Amino acid sequence: MPLVATAELVAAARAAGRGVAAFNVITLEHAEAIAAGAEAAGRPAVLQVSQNAVRFHGGRLGPLAAAMAEVARAADVPLALHLDHVTSVELLRSAPAHGFGSVMFDASALPYARNVAATADAVRWGHEHGVWVEAELGRVGGKDGEPPLDAHAPGVRTDPEEAAGYAAATGVDALAVAVGSSHAMTERTAALDHGLIRRLRRAVPVPLVLHGSSGVPDAELRRAVTAGMVKINIGTALNTAFTGAVRAHLAGHPGVVDPRRYLAPARDAMARTVAHFIGLLDGEAAAADGTAPEPSANTAGTGNAAGTRTGNGNAAGDPVTADGGS
Repeated sequence: MPLVATAELVAAARAAGRGVAAFNVITLEHAEAIAAGAEAAGRPAVLQVSQNAVRFHGGRLGPLAAAMAEVARAADVPLALHLDHVTSVELLRSAPAHGFGSVMFDASALPYARNVAATADAVRWGHEHGVWVEAELGRVGGKDGEPPLDAHAPGVRTDPEEAAGYAAATGVDALAVAVGSSHAMTERTAALDHGLIRRLRRAVPVPLVLHGSSGVPDAELRRAVTAGMVKINIGTALNTAFTGAVRAHLAGHPGVVDPRRYLAPARDAMARTVAHFIGLLDGEAAAADGTAPEPSANTAGTGNAAGTRTGNGNAAGDPVTADGGS
């Protein structure tokens, strides 16, 4: 199936009152699992790669991007490619050449005025080159190995009035907002401010994006979509599933040396996780009609990993947290 644009998937989800899931890719197995999980759920999804993941691959976007594009084109559901948490202008400007039609340009660590100026420049360049640009206002903590922020601390959450002004000043196509989630959470204990989400939806004319969704319980995610969140970013949950499956396989088979033996169950575990999260994003309707089952061994996986090639090992440490993902 041809690649689709993130903008198209987000617009369709917003019009239908649904969410669209965006999953972080670190390895080829991540991309394959996202495609398999989306096919099992029968829904589109976004494959996104962060600047941290590009750094992990030696600063070279091209090889991973090419693999992601081939996986997406082979899928039976629409899939889009997105660059996530980009702070490098050079990386931003490499997006179109590598098949990315959308970028999350992250100037959220800068003071407000500098965030506006940097993001407006990124948006101008992006629109001149056909790139849909997401940005962030507020602080969704836990990126780049930093500890998760206290989501209740003053100044952390996004102010609706400021967000409206920010969207107007920058021209962004979507806005990531801080409403109680944090990146890199391995426990699903985040409590979102659903009243704030509704106020942001009324104030901001562009689709809202939830980062740090891995740490948000199922019911909270459904409510967030109902309240107005559209693009739902998920990263750490895949890494947790991947690493858990690898550890379990190696514990039961301590003599194994063929990485395909443990990458296959790891990929399958990620695919089940993908299908589960996608099933949540019809909002509260999913809970009512039973379309969001818990992950199980019966969820369609990715099949036999024989013949799959893998890259070098993760020298950066535990993959659950190394990417600082959503």
